[in-house]
Amino acid sequence: SSVEVFTSKEVQAVNGTDVRLKCKFSSSSSISDDVTVTWTFRPLAGGSEEFVLYYHREPFPTHEGRFLGRAVWDGNIHRSDGSIIIRNIQQSYNGTYLCQVTNPPDVHGEVGEITLKVVDKGKYVKYW
Repeated sequence: SSVEVFTSKEVQAVNGTDVRLKCKFSSSSSISDDVTVTWTFRPLAGGSEEFVLYYHREPFPTHEGRFLGRAVWDGNIHRSDGSIIIRNIQQSYNGTYLCQVTNPPDVHGEVGEITLKVVDKGKYVKYW
């Protein structure tokens, strides 16, 4: 029994805007209040993985670093949604965002990955 995680894989966002990082999940056990969602960030420029936000009954955003005051919970556990919003995107936010979900007793959560590409205003092409 395990948790499956579904993400938007790749997202493009304009410097200075807000972006929603989608993370949906499904579990072989019924969704309980014990669900945890952990978001971490792997910078494109390299370096160690950074903590972004942890959710367990309520959101616990990071207290330090580049995402301080920028990462906001936008999910709904009972809708199998562990999404977050990152406010005021910067070039330094280029990289991979990891969304890990556990739903005890399903603690073997797979990790969903989203690659964020930050582009400057004016270079952005909207296809929709």
